[in-house]
This record gives sequence, C-alpha cells and structure tokens, in this order.
Amino acid sequence: MKDTYIIPHAWNIIEEGFDPERVEKSESIFSLGNGYMGQRANFEETYTGPSLQGSYLGGIYYPDKTRVGWWKIGYPEYFAKVPNSPNWIGIDVEVSGEKMDLYKGGVSNFKRVLNMKEGWLDRTFEYEFDSGKKIEVKVRRFLSMKRKEVGVIKYSIRPLNFSGEIKFSPYIDAGIKNRDANYDEFFWKVNEVIESQEDEAYIWSNTLKTEFHVYTGMVNSFFLDGKKIQPAKSVEKEEKKITYHYIIPVGPGQTLELHKLGGYVHSMNHPVEKLFEESKRSLKEALDAGYEKLLEEQKEAWAKIWETSDIEIEGDVKAQQGIRFNIFQLNQTYTGEDPRLNIGPKGFTGEKYGGSTYWDTEAYCVPFYLGTKEKEVVRNLLLYRYRHLPKAIENAKKLGFTNGAALYPMVTMNGEECHNEWEITFEEIHRNGAIVYAIYNYVNYTGDYEYIPRYGMEVMIAVSRFWAERFTFSKDKKKYVMLGVTGPNEYENNVNNNWYTNYIAKWTLDYTIENLNYIKSEYPADYQRIIKKTNFSDNEIEEWKKISSSIYFPWDEERKIFLQQDGFLDKVLEPVNTIPREQRPINQHWSWDRILRSCFIKQADVLQGMYFFENHFDKDFIRRHFDFYEPMTVHESSLSPCVHSILASALDKDDKAYEMYLRTSRLDLDDYNKEVHEGLHITSMAGTWMSVVQGFGGMRTFNNDLSFAPKIPKEWKSLSFKIIYRGSIIKVTTTKTGSIFENFSEKETYFKVYNKPVHLKAHEKTFIPKH
Repeated sequence: MKDTYIIPHAWNIIEEGFDPERVEKSESIFSLGNGYMGQRANFEETYTGPSLQGSYLGGIYYPDKTRVGWWKIGYPEYFAKVPNSPNWIGIDVEVSGEKMDLYKGGVSNFKRVLNMKEGWLDRTFEYEFDSGKKIEVKVRRFLSMKRKEVGVIKYSIRPLNFSGEIKFSPYIDAGIKNRDANYDEFFWKVNEVIESQEDEAYIWSNTLKTEFHVYTGMVNSFFLDGKKIQPAKSVEKEEKKITYHYIIPVGPGQTLELHKLGGYVHSMNHPVEKLFEESKRSLKEALDAGYEKLLEEQKEAWAKIWETSDIEIEGDVKAQQGIRFNIFQLNQTYTGEDPRLNIGPKGFTGEKYGGSTYWDTEAYCVPFYLGTKEKEVVRNLLLYRYRHLPKAIENAKKLGFTNGAALYPMVTMNGEECHNEWEITFEEIHRNGAIVYAIYNYVNYTGDYEYIPRYGMEVMIAVSRFWAERFTFSKDKKKYVMLGVTGPNEYENNVNNNWYTNYIAKWTLDYTIENLNYIKSEYPADYQRIIKKTNFSDNEIEEWKKISSSIYFPWDEERKIFLQQDGFLDKVLEPVNTIPREQRPINQHWSWDRILRSCFIKQADVLQGMYFFENHFDKDFIRRHFDFYEPMTVHESSLSPCVHSILASALDKDDKAYEMYLRTSRLDLDDYNKEVHEGLHITSMAGTWMSVVQGFGGMRTFNNDLSFAPKIPKEWKSLSFKIIYRGSIIKVTTTKTGSIFENFSEKETYFKVYNKPVHLKAHEKTFIPKH
C-alpha cells in the first residue's frame, strides 16, 4: 500500500510541511551523491530527534565481524560495511543565545526541493525561538559533479522581527558510528584534529583493519547582504570533532550567508603523505572559484548527463517524476570512471546491505548504463568482476570446488564473499550466471567482441567449471540435477532444480563452448594464452557438452509450463489477493517458516529467465508462465516489478505493465514496502529505466540486432527517450498514432521497428505508424 507525501512535479522532488515522523524517509529520498561520495539529506543544523546521519565514500569499507548464532564451515569472517564517514555538513545556529533545534518545535513554512535537472537540494523554513524572535532560513546544498572531492552549502538567515547576534557554529564530527555495526563498534581511528589560522579545519582519520586514510575538510566564508565579511572566530577542539564559532550582529531584513565548502580526500586516490596537501588544494580551488561558479559547473554537468539519459513522459506527472528520480539517483551513485567502484543496492543513501556489490549490478544496472553512457562505463563494471576472479576462485575452493572453478560472491567489496546467511551465501549461486550474462549483454550491445578474448573468457571458463562440478548426475532421472539451491525467489530456500538456476547454468556452458571455439579460430594467440593461463583441457568441453545436453528441468505437462522447482506443485497454490491487506508485506508479518511453505513468490524467478532469454521462447509459451506465476508474486523485492512490467508489455497486458511500472518507478517516492527510511533501492531504479525503454519502447538487442516495438500506456500522451547504441544516438518519440525515430549521430544507423528494417542517415528522422 502506498504511503506518499511527495508533491508531483516533472523535475523536482518536493516536500511541504514539517513532520518529524517522516524525517528519516526524507533523509533517504532527498539524498545527494556524485559517484565518489554521497550523503543522506540530514539537516545541517541541530536536530535531536530520530535521524540516520549518513555520509559515505565509494570503495571504502570496514570488515565488520560476522554475527551469527551458529557458525558453519564456509561462512565468511566478516560482512563488509561502508563506514559512516565524518560529518562535514554540520552547522549549529543560535540567535541571541537561544539554540535552534528543529525537533523541539518552532518550525513553520517548511519546504524541501530536490532539483533533479540541476543537481541541488534546497530547504526553506521559518523558525520562532521561545523569546518570539523569528528567522527565515534558506539552505542550498550540492555535491560537485565536476570536483568530486567537494561539497557545497549556502546557508542564509534573515531576521524577521529583531536585531541581534547570530552565532554560526560550523563543524566536522568524525565520531559518527554506523547504525548497522554488528557489535556496535566504531570503525575509525581519529589521528589528528587540525585547526587552521584561516577559516579551514581538517580531521585525519583511517578505517580500522582496512587502513583507508581520509582527510575531511571544511572552509567557511561569510556574506552580509551579499558583501563578504570576515568575522572573528573562536575554536572548540575535541577528540573527534572541531567546531568554529562565529558571532555576527544582524538587523531586521538583513541576510547573513555562510558558504561552507567541505568534502573528503582519501588514500584510494592519493598517497597518504599527500592527503593533507591535496585536501587543502581541493578546498582552496573551490573557494577561489566561488559559489556561483561552482553552481554553474553543477548545472552544466547535469545538463550533459540529461542529454542522453532523460526520459520524457507527457500527460502523467507522477510517472514522469518517478522515472526522472530513478535516473537522477543512478547517475548520483555511479559515474563509471573508476573500475574499482561498483553499485550498492542502497547506493549512498543508507547502510542496509553494507554498501556492497550484489548480482543486481549485472542483472539490472548494466542495461541502463549501456543505453545511456559510452561503452567504457559498463566495461569498467565488467573489469571490476574480472579483477576479482582470483577471489571468486578462492571462494569456490573454500566450499570444496576444484580445478579453478569460480563462485562469485553474493556480497562483496574486494571480491571476497562477505554475506552470512547460509541460504544466500551457499545456495543463491545463480549469481554466477548473471556475471556471464553481463559479458554477453555488453558484447551483444556494443559489438566490442575483443573484451571476451582479452578478459571475459577467463571468467566464463571459471564459472563453467563451477557449474560442471555443481551438477549431480541422477541415476533415477538419468539427467543432471542441481540440488540445494535458492533461486531469485528468496521465499524458497534449499530447493532442488530451481528452473532459473539450471537454465542459466546450461546457457553459460553453451555460451562458453561457443566462444572458445570462435576464439580458437579467430584469435589463436589469445586462445593459447587463455589455455595456458587457465590450464584448460579440451576434455572439459566434452564434459560440458554432455552435461548441457542432459540437464533436468521440472515440467508440468498439464499446464505446459516449467516449474520453479521440483516441489512447487506440492504447495497450496493461491493468488496474492487472498492475503489480507493488513498482512502485507508478508516478510514483515509472517514467520519465515510460513513464508517458505507458501506458494508466494518474492520476485521474478522463472520469469527472470523468460526475461533474460526471451528470444528462446515463443510469446504463447511466455504468456502461460506469466499467467501462472505473476498472480502468486508479492513483489516484495524491489527487483520484481520491472521484470514483470517488461514482460507484461511484450504480452500486450498493458494495464499490468503500467501498474508494475508505477510500482517500480515510485517504489521509494511512495514507500510501497515501508522501508524507505533505510535507504533508496538504487539497483532496482535501473529496472525502472528498463521498464520504459525495453517495456513500452520495446527495445531488444538479441543476436546483434537492434529493434523496437513502441507503445505507450493509455494514461500517457507521449513518451520520448534516447539510447546510445554502437556509437549512434537514437531518439524515439511515441504518441498514440506512431513513433518518430531520430538519428542524432554523424553516421548512418540501422535497426528494426515492428520487425521491419529502418535505415536512418546522419541527423535524419522518420515516422513509423502505430503497429
């Protein structure tokens, strides 16, 4: 059931009125990021109510010791956590000795606006102190997309009914703890709190165990009615905090502004001995540029991002707001320049899932970045996994696998498995298939085949070796079976022959064999290098062929459908609408035992395979599976609605496609799953883009062939999006009567629309009537 207070707007996320009950939700929804760092939308000023203070740095993690009730062989020793970094945004405010605390009342005319077009967060409100003194406050904050180590705050106060002294106390607090710490540990060592003669301050700290060194800095400047002033300051130094105090007299109607620049410089990018120098440099350059230039840079950077990633929906403002919010957050989370970084399910918006990498990246995020960025962005995501291959082999070895077999982790920061729920860590092995599918997806989309002989084949061989060992030959069935797994539907654990897992394993074996043969013929030098490096034998190919040709898939002859797993028909089969509304979501109301025995499906499972391998099945076959499984799906994974929306659109189930689209695009804005306070669902946001481009746009790229089959929901007047495909930029605009295709490139491009070929010369466009 929806729970929203966000005001619909095409380009802005807007909250009006102050309610402490929704502060933590808004901290998530209004989060900021620039791919390098991110922060929840915490208040700068004092707020003593419930709040998750959160600032996070990409790639920096702490190995939080695993906490389980019963240790099992193979468990990872830690769960990687992105540590809550020192807080540089803090600004305490006093007026004539009275402290402002937003939690204790006095707030009126509160409004918060996240401008997605230009990449900044605004907050305005009035505050009345116990004495009756009233001020108007305006705050703008952004994290620079150009200067990745810098964030910017402009904090202004205007007295409304008095003359008096305003005390600004900007600070850095390095004592912030993670809420999700397993043993309530503090993840940092604070080495030095540095006071400057100027209006700068720094704290040098490093993570325990992993030894990431970070300098957190701030620099303050003041303006009265637009003119720069230099107030005196006093300094308060503590073990983990430094605060500068400034007292400034202000009259009625005058506007006092604090420009606070802050940010992080860390040892992933600079030598430790250079960090202080680099921190001072980054802040000085930003200070010299000045607020207006920094803001202009931000606007220009976001304008460039939106050029290729925007989706325009006419006639449905909530749908428009939803898709832009998802695209905005994806671009805040990952920009693709650094192959050491990846995409956590919560991005920089919360601590759940530890900020680590899941299979979400390969299965859901890759298509978004393929369609909106240059190919190097996704190539970096693939290289992230390639560089972790030795760890994946080590992970498999810990579980008893041999011969260079690799099991990629369910959760990781450095390639090592760090998830500690046995039914996930040991059994949700389908993630291995997603790693290989991402390689296929990248090569098929970009045409960059050379990635496979250079990097991808080593990964494919190692994963195929895992599948070959993981299958068991059943004498009873005279088939190869896969025992004791958890499929994408995590509401079934330890099942046999999950169809999706078996199918993607078979596909991986076949795809690896196909590419080995091709490389042997077309890239002989690379082939010899790969064979030597992996100690590969042709006998393995024969073994893989034998397994692939005889894999067991559970089948219901009566319904003519694949079964999700061997025992699925033993369950009481009933639709989701039989569950009382007050018991939804079931993962917050039912025992785990009851959930596991039920037929209810958390997310696409068999249908996940139908989505990945849609070209392997005819439409009627997919329809039978959709009609059987979707009514039993509770969509309590954020990754679920998008896949169902895409398939529903392909099956001409337009109402269902639209319902699922709204659910995925407004999952967080409307807080469908009652958990947005924990952070946003960043990786599922990529699925929202897929719902539009692959769903309503009908874009497919199977067999090196770009095609479209556009349609729009009846609620929309038009839909417009761009994709980057093999160096071409193609814009598709669909209305009730048909679609306009425009080539924004300097070269000609070819594709199909409704299975008919289209040839567009450079900067040419054409109209295709509705099918």
